Amino acid sequence: MMAKESVSAKIEQGISYTEFSYMILQSLDYMKLYEEEGCTLQIGGSDQWGNITAGMELISRTRENKEEANVFGLTVPLITKADGTKFGKTAGGAIWLDPEKHPLEFYQFWLNTDPDRDVIKFIRYFMFMSKEEIAELENEIKTHSEKFVVHKKLAEEITKMVHSKAALEQAKKISPPLFSGDIKQLSASDMKQGFKNVPTFKAEIKYISLVDLLVQAKISPSKREAREDMANGAIYINGERKQDTSYELQEDDLIEEAFTVIRRGKKKYFLISF
Repeated sequence: MMAKESVSAKIEQGISYTEFSYMILQSLDYMKLYEEEGCTLQIGGSDQWGNITAGMELISRTRENKEEANVFGLTVPLITKADGTKFGKTAGGAIWLDPEKHPLEFYQFWLNTDPDRDVIKFIRYFMFMSKEEIAELENEIKTHSEKFVVHKKLAEEITKMVHSKAALEQAKKISPPLFSGDIKQLSASDMKQGFKNVPTFKAEIKYISLVDLLVQAKISPSKREAREDMANGAIYINGERKQDTSYELQEDDLIEEAFTVIRRGKKKYFLISF
């Protein structure tokens, strides 16, 4: 390990045990897969080259017959943003193939790809298009960059390919109300998916004073501040501003008698379930 520049260079600067031992763990992982599953090829990003070759060497050193350790490593270029940084779990901004993490987030990631040069790069990486088709999209960006036509095409095609056409349609249905604030267009199922990552509060009483609900859900720290927030026009229920400090939740405020979305200010959303 010390012979590898990726380790020796960091040792001089300081390296955590977690990072130092990663190569050992990945090497043992490869050897275990080789022994129990007959795995002879490990594939990873270009930054994994040292770890992969360490695993190959470990397998070779532990075989009585060195020639039987016919194992290989394959690396591919890292996918990076326009600024040269990679995106992933450790770098932030990870996207997931798991449908449990919801296709909406997947769809919106590609829709919000920025800047424009990343869009074309990702289209080249992930979509099956001819050079002529890609050239047309590049021209579309130059002439109609404000319309996000290319972003939309990228988001739609990749979401459909990875998740399904049905998942894409649901993501497209949920996205506009989320951006416009017209929450009442959504069903309870849509809301559950669209607001799965916002703070959630389970209310025991449906038709409760809005001031009391704001305090109970910790949206406002006190009744006094809750009233001030309402009076200042900072509180919205399902996209509708509520300024009457004596307001109580009505039947119309509950979507399918299950959910209400409260927004405080421009961006802070809270999902209330009943």
